[in-house]
Amino acid sequence: MHGNSVPDSYVYVTEEGVARHYADGSVDALAWEDVVEVRVEGDSETESDILYILLDRGGQGCVVPKSATDTTFLARLRYLPDFDVERLGEAVEGLGEGHVVVWRSPDPPNPLPDFEYD
Repeated sequence: MHGNSVPDSYVYVTEEGVARHYADGSVDALAWEDVVEVRVEGDSETESDILYILLDRGGQGCVVPKSATDTTFLARLRYLPDFDVERLGEAVEGLGEGHVVVWRSPDPPNPLPDFEYD
């Protein structure tokens, strides 16, 4: 008999925002109203997971693995002004190394601070 493995994180999507809870108790969270950029990162040709990176004006982010998303997350992205779901799909399918910006707020900070994650 195999035991259930505990995932390294859980993602919760609400009308107010998105939060990723890690096994160590830490949390990355953003309110939807604070999101100014959505990036896709990873490599669709390898085994690595595709990541959706949501950033706020201060460069703080919430990293959401594609494997942890569901229709609720994707449906909520559609509420961002002029968010293009087709562009998101094309970015995921054609992703090479690095990241692709798939959406930016009509009024983003200039310049958007760099974002690094572990």
